[in-house]
Amino acid sequence: MKYADRYGNRWEETGLQDRFLEKLYKSVPGRAVVKVLVHPWVSGMGGWILSQKASCWLIPLFLKGHPMDQSGWVKQRFTSYNDFFMRKLKSGQRPVEEDTARIISPCDAKLTVCPITEYGIMKIKHTPYTVKELLKSEKLTRAYEGGYGFVYRLTVDDYHRYIYTETGKKSGNYKIPGIFHTVNPIANDQEPIYKENTREFCLIRTTDVGTVLQMEVGALMVGKIENDQEEAFVHRGEEKGRFAFGGSTIVVLYQRGRVQPDEDLLKNSRDGYETKVTQGEAVGDKVKRCRK
Repeated sequence: MKYADRYGNRWEETGLQDRFLEKLYKSVPGRAVVKVLVHPWVSGMGGWILSQKASCWLIPLFLKGHPMDQSGWVKQRFTSYNDFFMRKLKSGQRPVEEDTARIISPCDAKLTVCPITEYGIMKIKHTPYTVKELLKSEKLTRAYEGGYGFVYRLTVDDYHRYIYTETGKKSGNYKIPGIFHTVNPIANDQEPIYKENTREFCLIRTTDVGTVLQMEVGALMVGKIENDQEEAFVHRGEEKGRFAFGGSTIVVLYQRGRVQPDEDLLKNSRDGYETKVTQGEAVGDKVKRCRK
C-alpha cells in the first residue's frame, strides 16, 4: 500500500492483512473462497458473533497489534468486540475545521480524490467506475459530471464513526443492496467493488456548495451501516452514523465548480498514494460563486 501524510511524507506498507488478501484475490483457490465470503449472510453472521459478549477476548489481541491512546475514549469497558470497534471518542478529540469556506473529511481514513469526467467516469486507483454504476441513477450521474469524488477508505485501526460534511437539508437514505468485498485496493484491482458492494447514500442540499452526496459503502465483515436519521436538517460536524466491524469506505461527491481539493491531495492521488486524514480535517476549498 502507498500512503502519504499532509506534511509531504510518502511511504509504502505491506501488512499481514495485505499479503493475505493478495493471495485470496489473486489465486484460483482464493477466488473460490471469496465467492462464499462476500455473501451478505457471511458478514451478517460475522457481525452477530462479534456482537456477543464472548467476543470481548479479541479486544486485548487487537490492542496488542494496534496500540492506542485510550484516554480519549468515552468508555474503556465494552460489552462485545463490536461495542469496542464502534467506540465513541470524547468531545474535542476530533475538532472540526472552523473555517466554513473549507470542506472537511467525514471520518478518519486514507483519502483518494478522483475528478469526475464529462462522461461521469471516476477512476478509483487503477479501476474506472461510472457514477451511474455507483449510484444506479442516470439523473444523479448527470448532476455530478465534471465534479469531484472524495473516496475515504477506513481500515480496522481507524475511528469508525462518521459525521456530516455540510449543513443543509438531508434527504432520506437510499439503500443499494449488494455483496461485501473488502475495500482494500488489492481487491479493487481484481473486482469492481464499488459497484458491487452494499451501499447507502443521502443528498445534502446546501446554500453554498450545491447538493452534496455522501455515501457509505459496506465491506467484508461489515454487517451493518448504522445511519441515525432519515430526512432532517443536519449540521456540519454532527455525527451521521457508524460502521460495524471491518474496513469500509465513505464516498463524497461534489458538483462541477463547487469545490477545489487541496493540491497535495490531488498530487498524491495522481501518483497512486492514499493520504491519511482525520475526521473534521480540511481537505479543500469551497468555490465562491457570484449571485446575480
